[in-house]
Amino acid sequence: MDVASVYLIPTVIDENSYESLPAYILDAVKKCEVFFVENERTARRYLKKLWPEMVIDDYQWYAIHKAEDSVRQDLLRFINQHATIGIISEAGCPGVADPGQILVETAQQACAVVKPLVGPSSLLLALMASGMNGQLFRFNGYLPIDDMQQAKTLKALEAESAKTGCTQLFIETPYRNNRLLDAILKHCAANTKLCLGVNITAPQESIVTKTLSGWKKAKPDLHKKPVVFLLSAG
Repeated sequence: MDVASVYLIPTVIDENSYESLPAYILDAVKKCEVFFVENERTARRYLKKLWPEMVIDDYQWYAIHKAEDSVRQDLLRFINQHATIGIISEAGCPGVADPGQILVETAQQACAVVKPLVGPSSLLLALMASGMNGQLFRFNGYLPIDDMQQAKTLKALEAESAKTGCTQLFIETPYRNNRLLDAILKHCAANTKLCLGVNITAPQESIVTKTLSGWKKAKPDLHKKPVVFLLSAG
């Protein structure tokens, strides 16, 4: 019996780093009949660069946004038609820190075949290069914005890392990166390690691990740069 296939199609983290994409992604793209994307404009541009001969208007496009019920119903309609569907994030891998996760959940519930494809993930690349514990780690998403709640969360993450050896990963909206870095330096211990994965896969990539006392000696400017923060007190 025919079953719908849902391809989770990675995209570039940096628009100049297409060499980070494996060749088999193009094979999957060519099989798809409809695309659910976080940003239609950038997804179209990405696929056109990946496959210059692609006739963009031959495909149907649906914006994921926050994966509202109407979008999930559109996905289910194509699943019931046994279509081959592509899901594309704005950057990196769909379903990881990404609204596409809700569509993947819907596809699983509908018994579609979900096919994740290998591609660049800033979280995993930063962890690989950090020298921190890669066998026990946690991605915490965005930390609270409120100063008191943020300080409380940072201290709790540091305490858990010290107790278990867990590497704590988190991210921030780029224009608030410097504020978060200041909070880490203020509220965490001097010998706690911090890795800053900045502009991952871009030509100006930097992934550096230091103690907080080391970062205080030469604090970087992270304003409006994509950064992954990794904390280890283990």
